[in-house]
Amino acid sequence: MELAHSLLLNEDALAQITEAKRPVFIFEWLRFLDKVLVAANRVDVKEKQKKLVEQLTGLISSAPGPPTRKLLAKNLATLYSIGDTFTVFQTLDKCNEIIKSKDDTPAYLPTKLAAVACVGAFYEKMGRMLGSSFPDTINNLLKALKSAESQGRGEILLSLQKVLSGLGGAAASCHRDIYKNARSLLTDRSMAVRCAVAKCLLELQNEAVFMWTTELENVATLCFKALEGSNYGVRVAVAKLLGTVMATALMPKQAAVMRQNVKRATLEEVLELMATGFLRGGSGFLKSGGEMLKGGGSVSREVRVGVTQAYVVFVTTLGGQWLERNFATFLSHVLDLVSHPRATQTHVEAVYSRRCVSFMLRATLGGLLGEKAQIAAGKEICQAISKQMRAVEAVVNDISGENKAGAADVSASQHVMVCALKELGSLVQSLSATASPLIQEPSIGLLETVTSVLLHPSMAARLAAAWCLRCVAVALPYQLTPLLDRCAERINNLKSSPEAVSGYSFAMAALLGGVHQCPLGIPHSKGKLVVSIAEDLLRTAAQNSRLSLQRTQAGWLLLGALMTLGPSLVRYHLPKMLLLWRNVFPRSQKELEAEKARGDSFTWQVTLEGRAGALCAMRSFVAHCPELLTEDVIRRLMTPIECAMTMMSHVPAIIKVHGAHLKASAAMVRLRLYDILALLPPKTYEGSFNALLRELVAEFTLTDNSANTTTSLLRSLCHYDDSVLMGSWLQETDHKSIEDQLQPNSASGSGALEHDPSSIYLRVPVGEAIPGPLPLGVSVIDASVALFGVVFPHVSFKHRLQMLDHFAECIKQAKGVRQQAVQLNIFTAVLSALKGLAENKSTLGPEEVRKSALALVMGALDNPNPILRCAAGEALGRMAQVVGEATFIARMAQTSFDKLKSARDVVSRTGHSLALGCLHRYVGGIGSGQHLKTSVSILLALAQDGSSHEVQTWALHSLALIVDSSGPMYRGYVEPTLSLVLTLLLTVPPSHTEVHQCLGRCLGALITTVGPELQGNGATISTIRSSCLVGCAIMQDHSDSLVQAAAISCLQQLHMFAPRHVNLSSLVPCLCVHLCSSHLLLRRAAVACLRQLAQREAAEVCEYAMSLAKRAGDSKDTTINLNITETGLEGVLFGMLDRETDRKLCSDIHDTLGHMLSSLAVEKLSHWLKLCKDVLAATTDVGGAVVFEVEKDEEDSEKKDEMDDDTMFTGLGEDDKSKPSVAPRWVTRVFAADCLCRIILLCENDKAHFDLAAARSAQAKNPKGDQLVLHLSDLIRMAFMAATDHSNQLRMAGLQALEDIIKKFASVPEPEFPGHVILEQYQANVGAALRPAFSPDTPSDITAKACQVCSTWIGSGVVSDLNDLRRVHNLLVSSLDKVQAGKGSSSQLYSESATTMEKLAVLKAWAEVYVVSMKIKKEAESKPAKPVRSAEDDEDEDDLGANVLPPDSLITLVQPELPSLSRLWLAMLRDYALLTLPAEFSSQLPPDGGAFYTPETIDTARLHYRSSWAPVLHAVALWLSSTGFGASEEKEEVPSAPSKTPALPQGASLTTKTFEESVEDRMHLMLGVSIEFLCFPRPEEPIEHVMSCLQALFTLLESPCAKTHIAEDQLLAVELLNVLHRLLLTRDPPAVQLQVTAVVQETIRAAQDHLQRQRTSKGKEEEGEKDSQPSLGEGGDTGELVPGKSLVFAAMELLVFILVRHLPQLNTRVKESPSHVPLRPQRLPEESARLVANTVSILAELPSLCSPAGSMTILPTVLFLITGVLRETAVKTADNSVPVPVSAALQGIKTIITSPLARAESMQTQWTGLVRSSLASVLEHSQPDESRPDMDEVNMLTAITLFLLSASNELVGVMVLQNGCMDCFRNALNSSDPWVQARCYQLLLSVFQHSSRALSTPYIHTLAPLMVQKLKAVERSRPGTAAELQAVQEGIRVLENLVSMGEEQNRVQLLALLVPTLISYLLDENAISSAPQVSKGLHDFALQNLMRIGPLYPAAFKIVIGAAPELKIRLESAIRANQASSRAKAAARQAQPTVQATPTIKLKTSFF
Repeated sequence: MELAHSLLLNEDALAQITEAKRPVFIFEWLRFLDKVLVAANRVDVKEKQKKLVEQLTGLISSAPGPPTRKLLAKNLATLYSIGDTFTVFQTLDKCNEIIKSKDDTPAYLPTKLAAVACVGAFYEKMGRMLGSSFPDTINNLLKALKSAESQGRGEILLSLQKVLSGLGGAAASCHRDIYKNARSLLTDRSMAVRCAVAKCLLELQNEAVFMWTTELENVATLCFKALEGSNYGVRVAVAKLLGTVMATALMPKQAAVMRQNVKRATLEEVLELMATGFLRGGSGFLKSGGEMLKGGGSVSREVRVGVTQAYVVFVTTLGGQWLERNFATFLSHVLDLVSHPRATQTHVEAVYSRRCVSFMLRATLGGLLGEKAQIAAGKEICQAISKQMRAVEAVVNDISGENKAGAADVSASQHVMVCALKELGSLVQSLSATASPLIQEPSIGLLETVTSVLLHPSMAARLAAAWCLRCVAVALPYQLTPLLDRCAERINNLKSSPEAVSGYSFAMAALLGGVHQCPLGIPHSKGKLVVSIAEDLLRTAAQNSRLSLQRTQAGWLLLGALMTLGPSLVRYHLPKMLLLWRNVFPRSQKELEAEKARGDSFTWQVTLEGRAGALCAMRSFVAHCPELLTEDVIRRLMTPIECAMTMMSHVPAIIKVHGAHLKASAAMVRLRLYDILALLPPKTYEGSFNALLRELVAEFTLTDNSANTTTSLLRSLCHYDDSVLMGSWLQETDHKSIEDQLQPNSASGSGALEHDPSSIYLRVPVGEAIPGPLPLGVSVIDASVALFGVVFPHVSFKHRLQMLDHFAECIKQAKGVRQQAVQLNIFTAVLSALKGLAENKSTLGPEEVRKSALALVMGALDNPNPILRCAAGEALGRMAQVVGEATFIARMAQTSFDKLKSARDVVSRTGHSLALGCLHRYVGGIGSGQHLKTSVSILLALAQDGSSHEVQTWALHSLALIVDSSGPMYRGYVEPTLSLVLTLLLTVPPSHTEVHQCLGRCLGALITTVGPELQGNGATISTIRSSCLVGCAIMQDHSDSLVQAAAISCLQQLHMFAPRHVNLSSLVPCLCVHLCSSHLLLRRAAVACLRQLAQREAAEVCEYAMSLAKRAGDSKDTTINLNITETGLEGVLFGMLDRETDRKLCSDIHDTLGHMLSSLAVEKLSHWLKLCKDVLAATTDVGGAVVFEVEKDEEDSEKKDEMDDDTMFTGLGEDDKSKPSVAPRWVTRVFAADCLCRIILLCENDKAHFDLAAARSAQAKNPKGDQLVLHLSDLIRMAFMAATDHSNQLRMAGLQALEDIIKKFASVPEPEFPGHVILEQYQANVGAALRPAFSPDTPSDITAKACQVCSTWIGSGVVSDLNDLRRVHNLLVSSLDKVQAGKGSSSQLYSESATTMEKLAVLKAWAEVYVVSMKIKKEAESKPAKPVRSAEDDEDEDDLGANVLPPDSLITLVQPELPSLSRLWLAMLRDYALLTLPAEFSSQLPPDGGAFYTPETIDTARLHYRSSWAPVLHAVALWLSSTGFGASEEKEEVPSAPSKTPALPQGASLTTKTFEESVEDRMHLMLGVSIEFLCFPRPEEPIEHVMSCLQALFTLLESPCAKTHIAEDQLLAVELLNVLHRLLLTRDPPAVQLQVTAVVQETIRAAQDHLQRQRTSKGKEEEGEKDSQPSLGEGGDTGELVPGKSLVFAAMELLVFILVRHLPQLNTRVKESPSHVPLRPQRLPEESARLVANTVSILAELPSLCSPAGSMTILPTVLFLITGVLRETAVKTADNSVPVPVSAALQGIKTIITSPLARAESMQTQWTGLVRSSLASVLEHSQPDESRPDMDEVNMLTAITLFLLSASNELVGVMVLQNGCMDCFRNALNSSDPWVQARCYQLLLSVFQHSSRALSTPYIHTLAPLMVQKLKAVERSRPGTAAELQAVQEGIRVLENLVSMGEEQNRVQLLALLVPTLISYLLDENAISSAPQVSKGLHDFALQNLMRIGPLYPAAFKIVIGAAPELKIRLESAIRANQASSRAKAAARQAQPTVQATPTIKLKTSFF
């Protein structure tokens, strides 16, 4: 392949490769040339041009395949347009010669086609440069056209299209000829040719004026004819032609109009022409009305569907503004279509016409108009409806019967109504809350208009009106309850009108069905209302025969709808329902028999309808309330169901007696019965299997049915991948809703509400806009097939065999069309059964069952109907799966092998090749491995059969299935398969699109099989990879969009496995172009691929897209139709969100944008923020055509370039932007608001985004960089716009964004105004955004969210001015009043749980504010250390800063509400506590609900409580602890209650309790809630809840009441600690762990206090008896601690866990394990250090909780841990600070050693042992060694000193320890680090001074000499740093102290050591001036000390000085020099040493 990459064709290389590979080589060369020619240097090209032209023209005659000829032509044209054009005419002549040639052999055809392609390419590229040669060329082509076969015709027409587009208006002379020749081919039998003609004529109409003037009618007729018998491709192409021509006729193109005087058509004429197609098809024009009415024969469906598409093209081409202006005309026209008798000849036809009209309206209204214009259109539709309704009422009220034609009008009006109402519903639903102006404006009266249709005589219209009301309610949920009430009231008032009963019950049912789409629901009482109305209707049905049918139906319909509200509501009405169901059916066989004899036909009709209704309600119950289906309920349901089954057998006899009109009602009963049985477990009706199966089989084998009805389920039961064989991919197009009509099964696509009214309340199937149940005949068969599949696996083998044999018999009996129908149904049933078997994992049965089934299936593999063959293949595969025996599978495969080897007919070859594919698909690679080779070889051979493309398609499809299922086993066959795929891609004509689609499937499967190997570089892999890329390139160039989509998915696979080899620079632009494709599947594929690319390479994708936009802009190349503007690909995708309705596509766009956002938003902040802002700022108030840059692609692609020139002429030209682009719709705006939140979240990682000063400096350094904080005003503005929008979803998103912004930016300071924060300037915006959310008509969920934002805002501390705070605070106050209004508040719109949600949100918000205010207050109270004033003048502090927020101002806002708030909070916690009880305690719940929930909404209420209890718990804890458990409240409880709203029920009971009881109650409540939560916090619970809960516990335990409570009940405390321990195991964050230690500490303190109290009281009682006292405390006399009961044990467990978690080295087991690598002690992170410190301090407290014996049990562990922590954390720090854990450990050691236990005589020996061993273990690790080089010996020394000082008695005289300690001190004194020396001196001093001489003397004797020696040595090396100086000073201080300690007689010797040393430090006068600062310091220090010592010990001092004269001289000179300094200096100097004399190092914590 590499050899093909050269400018000239490498002919040597070509000669060397095999014949088979040459086409691929040539194609690869042409591909390379295509890329390189554009980029190459013109000079190079011109040099080689001659040779190149030779090579390329040589290729023309080498019979190239379709893709090759396309590329060849393109390259030749490019070559001439770049190089010289001298020889172009020779080449042109050569091509023309080839085209004229008379050679008609198939072998010569490719050469001819290549020549034709070249001619087209030349003209397209060079156009008028080719001068006057075009008439000859065109005539030549037209001549060839007459004699060509279909492939040639297609190619010639495409070339003509290119010639026309290249020449433009210059070819006018030939336009007529082309038109005449081409138009006859519009009805060609080849569909590909029809498409080509349509495209050619579309090009022609650009310039040929006659086409849309004089020939307009003929063109229309031609198009109608072309649509007859057309396929999808033709319909799309012809519709495009027809629509465009019509649009041009109405608004001609500017240039053409200038040239000739044109008569423009009027809108009426154009629409009239289109209507003829819709109503009469292509049968010519019958001008007079009479003939038309007589002329029977319906329009062919293809024509109607095609014309429908043309209407859409017509309107789209004219654009949105045109539609806006002419909407009324357009609407009345399309509604007239559907009221025309020809459009509604049969019911099914009428439904089809309605669907078409609905499609027209939806496609134009939904896509082209902005929200504002849509509202205007809604008004028009309303007017149309009311106009129709007035006409209908006139006829209905016309009693005299003068108006005979009126009846026909009424039946026609129903279809108009259905279309109008359906569109109105869709419009309102898509507008959602933005539709409120449409609903609320009284002049429109939308609701009145729609409700008036509920009285229409026709059921279809009534149902449509009901559906429309459901849409209104879903869009605007606040309308739901009022609408329900209104309907209920009307039903009660108009009971006597059958239409009213029926219409209003439809409406109520529809509204109830819509409730599940409204999250806020409806009040529970509405359920009772519905039940009572329904009961009433059913009860009174029998009273009036005129109404009995309607009342029966209405009653059951309402009950069925009620079931959709779910179990929580239905539970209450279930007993009544079961009773009603039981009473509809006879109780016994006897009654059933008796019934048969009675009654007339009307009674039977009512009875059957009633029973059908009852069954329908049952089905709804089973489907929507599965939780209520207990064994008992099922048993009670089975009684009526079994009765219904029995009744089914009697019905035929009844119908015989009473007439066939009962058939429909009977069928309805059967349908309902099958439906409910399919939902119940088959075990429940085993007994009735026989009768049931008889019914089912008779149903789908059409035994009693003369019509040949077929089921609609076959496609869905076949595999999705087989869609290419069955054509069901049409389901995946934009035209799905109308293309369904053309599917072959019965009544396909004719779904309509009136076929099954119950569908009005059921969920709408995914992807449907409106439920469309199929006609009853089809539905019953569908239901029977589905039920057959459910029952079959549970039937005995004997019966299975009987049924299968019966099926074969049925097929044999039937003939012709009926046989096809019966066979289709039977196959669907068999497939359904096999699927059921597979799902149940059961087998098919013994040999004879299999034989029978196999015979049935094999017979259908040769059926001429492709759908049946598909089904048979699928059944075969499923059978193999269910039987699962190798021999059986082998037999099946062998049969097909034999058949394929011998058969020659297309049918059996296709059927059996699919059979092979299906076998592999269902048995998988392993099971069918042995047949792989044979299968592959046979299918490869079949795939090459060029004579039948059908065989190729099926064979390739099967091959793809085999490749897919074999996986790696297929690896050996990859190369041959791949080369076959390439060969076929290069040779199969493009018109056989199915073959190409299957080739695409094969290629994709092969890529997956090779998989990650594709990254390799081996020769074979490179070949495979390049073959795949070539294959993809060929498919990308194909004209069919499905093939292009296949190419994209292949490239996507390749990119997944070998990303480096997929060239994004060509792929991305190609995808961008496809985004505007008119084919849904292609757009889906493009977006799916972009989604994958954006995951890894978002930046590249965006760059390539932008470069494409630039290229398109530069080259003025109109062929690329793009809509990428400066907003890039992201902008286009945002724009697509507005237009696309396909779920999958939209979710992929969301994901793609999400990936781009994640990787690009932070770098390109302003770009993305602008994108979001543009989307959000698009207001809906300007006209429907807001110009908005994101989106420029409203009309169809062809119109882009043509619209600009005609603007000035056509009256559209008020502004130059006449291409309306719709403002983003609300859904897109919601997505943009979500994006905004994501952007804020993404910026979190970089602090500069949230720091204005940092951002500004970063901006200065790098102007390109971008920080979020600089866009704050934009962020606020966007959030504000969203939060105040019409759309509720957008308001929610906006409030969420606002909350995020406040949280992230609350603490960002404003650099220009110190002490202020940046958000302060936006107070007004925040207030304004919140205010509307508190208005009374706002939905609860928005108010709840707004409360959340309020509390965030108040608590953020941004607002410093009390008055500003009040504004937001008042919003919360007003909502609090709402909460206090109690449960039964006035008119309710939403369900009780919505009220619960709102109230709880308010309480939660208040709780959060209170928590923050208490925190501020606490901080303020702990700060007053600042002012150094006495306490008395404290009062006037406030006037220091009047403008600063006083610390307790927030609390002053909350204070007034606290009495009521605390009550509400406690009530809420009580509710929450009850709601968290497990299910088995449900009987304990109060029957009438709690303070804020009702029993009916308990399940939803739980969720709301779950999200808001934590802050409330914290708030209550704060309140209780600050008021001493509400002690103050107790006193004022009585008077305050009446003034407020009625207190909650719990309030009353409080007053009667004693204070102690209420404390206990509240403690139980608080601890219960906390412990319940902490026992098992759900993983999804936010960490804030855990924190709130822990803080609440901590706060609670701070109060004395709570401490006593928890200490008195020790088990409670133990449980609390155990739960906390468990919490630590599951939750990591350090904050949680710290908070846990705080709670533990409080718990331990509580226990200590309690113990203290006990001891004092005990002490008082037993003054006399001393001995029994110490046994108080845990452990008693024995010292045993019982796990589970011992608080100390629980605490130890928890604390050890924390220590080992953070210092794993403490665990001895870890050390002993062989894998252990010794860890060096290292600095713990700050949070861990704090944790360890807290833990250690708690540990040290534990012994105090024990009796002496108990403490001896735990002390070894405690001391071991504390010394361990000391050892592990004593690490040197840079600034010599003491790490927190170390100081805690030292403090702990001190606490323990000085504890009173030391004095307990009983434990003396143990205690001594403990202390000694602890000291020993400290000594062991006290020195740095190689394993712990940075050990901090100072801290270890400190610890040793602590032991010596605190436990002197135990340690005196223990020589080992004493020597160890001395060594430590000695090492420290000899240390090189002056800091260590200084601390050592300090510590020694404390040892020397110890009161016990026994302890200190040995140390003095050993260490003093060393000290003196060290200090003497200083003279020789004077200190150089402050630290060294300090060490010397500390040493001297110790010596001085020793002097003072010594006895008088030894003083001279001691001074003799000290004084000379000091004097040796003095400098002489000359040196002093030049000495360094530190040295001078030493001199001054020495002098100072000498001058102080002299007077202290005068006698001794004299002796010492006298003994050495030189000392005296030095001293005197120093004193003189000192005095010589000026007095001021002296004073200054005196001040200095005094400062220095105090030790500069102070321990952080004083341990001594």
